[in-house]
Amino acid sequence: MKNYNDYINYSKKIYDIHMSMSVLNWDMETHMPNNGNKFRAQQLSTLAKIAYELETNFKYGKLLERLLKDKTLNKDQKRNISLSNKQFIKKQKYSAEFIQKQSTLISKAFKDWRTAKEKNDFNLFRKSLSEIVNLRKEESYLLGFNENPYDALLDIYEPNLTVNDVDSIFDNVKDYLVPFINKINNSNHIDDSFFYQYYDQKKQWDFGIDLLKQMGYNFDSGRQDISAHPFSTHFSPEDARITTRIDENNLSDMIWSCIHEGGHALYEQGVLSENYGTPLGNSISLGIHESQSRLWENHVGRSLAYWKHNFNKLQTYFPNKLKNVNYKMFYHACNNIKSSLIRTNADELTYHLHVLIRYEIEKELIEGNTNVDDLPSKWNKLYKKYLNIDVPSDSLGVLQDIHWSHGSFGYFPTYTIGSFYAAQFYAQASKEITNIDIKMESGDTNELLAWLRKKIHIHGQRYDAKDLCKMITGEELNFKYFMNYAKDKYSKIYNLK
Repeated sequence: MKNYNDYINYSKKIYDIHMSMSVLNWDMETHMPNNGNKFRAQQLSTLAKIAYELETNFKYGKLLERLLKDKTLNKDQKRNISLSNKQFIKKQKYSAEFIQKQSTLISKAFKDWRTAKEKNDFNLFRKSLSEIVNLRKEESYLLGFNENPYDALLDIYEPNLTVNDVDSIFDNVKDYLVPFINKINNSNHIDDSFFYQYYDQKKQWDFGIDLLKQMGYNFDSGRQDISAHPFSTHFSPEDARITTRIDENNLSDMIWSCIHEGGHALYEQGVLSENYGTPLGNSISLGIHESQSRLWENHVGRSLAYWKHNFNKLQTYFPNKLKNVNYKMFYHACNNIKSSLIRTNADELTYHLHVLIRYEIEKELIEGNTNVDDLPSKWNKLYKKYLNIDVPSDSLGVLQDIHWSHGSFGYFPTYTIGSFYAAQFYAQASKEITNIDIKMESGDTNELLAWLRKKIHIHGQRYDAKDLCKMITGEELNFKYFMNYAKDKYSKIYNLK
């Protein structure tokens, strides 16, 4: 058992470095002064190199080899060793120079992206993005792949996911979801104009805090801040933080970012502290992580039962703005299906067309079939093709997402996969939790959170995503759950036959 204890101590040391980097990244996106970027990039680069050296240490590799043969380990211990060894082998494929270069480049790219977005000029981000794309191409060949270089990047965020898998998922979107969206567009009669009035920032913030507390988000183990792009991060189960974005002329921006990021944070707060620093103390995949945020945002936060309870509270914050609105009108407005420019503000159906656009662009960039120079025009053409919308500027178009400045290629498909997992999980939760809608109408989300804790959060990486889904629902990811949910909900809202 001494060997396993040595492994635990060593693994925690690696994790401590990564969590320290996360703190610095969180600060960079929330509170760091503009002039802090130069040395912050250096600090992150130094820590990245230290983490890499620990992760690829020869003695650590030998320790894992011995533990792989240890017959005395229990099932969870074997799982930790197996996953750590897999990660060790993967890390061996990188060089210290690559890791350091990556960290420095991403820090610079984030600053360039933020400047380009503020000044509405893609050219200010072009060079950094080109370097990141080249780095990701290099990485795909370092890691290796069977059919498509983009497979290697998908695997980073959703283990064992391939281009063939994602293509199949988006084929379903094109074949079934797109015609349904078009059917809705032909019957759209919803007025959501009351969302786009002046809503005081402080009052919006306070209402968002109310919603987070109702979800079960523990502010003793987290906090919320403002950032240009809403995100969640964590440093331990006792410190899972989120950010939101508030537009005083768009109430929906704050509501959905709070609930969405709150869903992510609930997952991290639900991981067992005793497993800190090991694979069992980490989330399974970004697809499963996204299932938690999308479940809360859409299946809870955009439901009739949810607003039957929460609308009166919202009215107390904005009595004059919402005096001619009732909870059913608000619910309908929350579910207004229409093409829009911004992915994070999109309704839960057209959202997947935003993801499809990014997936097609990323795949072509990594395959070498599209150049960074062509991105603004490529982006605009795809928005016209899939959403029939004209993109007026770089800031509202190709520069709207933070992900590429972080080097996160292969990430976007997990948003759609997570939404489909969410539909399947919520369908199962509705079977197992008695009168779930009645509980939502009374503002009681405790039983749902407890169900998610038991079924998903506490396991960490004990199971692969596909196996976890099968264990919870009896089958692997199945698009029919999302499509059935969408048809049932929106046929009622839009009186579709």
